[in-house]
Amino acid sequence: MTVVWVTGNSGAGKSTVCGVLRERGYVALDADEDGFSRWIDRAKGEVVMDPPYPVPGGWLDRYGWAIVRERVETLVEESRFRIAFLCGSAENEADVRDLFDVIVCLVINEDTLRHRLATRTTNPFGQQPEELAAALKWNPLKRMQYRPRLIEGLIAKTALDLQPP
Repeated sequence: MTVVWVTGNSGAGKSTVCGVLRERGYVALDADEDGFSRWIDRAKGEVVMDPPYPVPGGWLDRYGWAIVRERVETLVEESRFRIAFLCGSAENEADVRDLFDVIVCLVINEDTLRHRLATRTTNPFGQQPEELAAALKWNPLKRMQYRPRLIEGLIAKTALDLQPP
């Protein structure tokens, strides 16, 4: 069947979309909450088991949020006969894009991003100065990362019929 990657910057609405899809009966997994992603030390390549919170200044320069390809491969294998959605964002998304049939990138403007990060109650990421600065930096980068794929995706993919399963 179809495996869909719903991505976007922190605060763009991925978890909200995931929740709505679940409410409608779809298999929808949150890459953060459901164990698909983890913090890694970019210099050593090691998994960070207990990251500090709030992160200290400069921490995000060395450590990154990464998706685990093997977990996504398992999801793809388990989803051969159903539509499944994986909602999340990671700095190494390029390592897993080939596993998805459809990619949806949620994009929001800076004012909306600031408001969503400041007021959300489900995830504290982005409420500390270091995290907010990183999210504001990543927002236009995420848009640029997926813009070249927009036209290609519109031509190559057909629209999904999102009727309840």
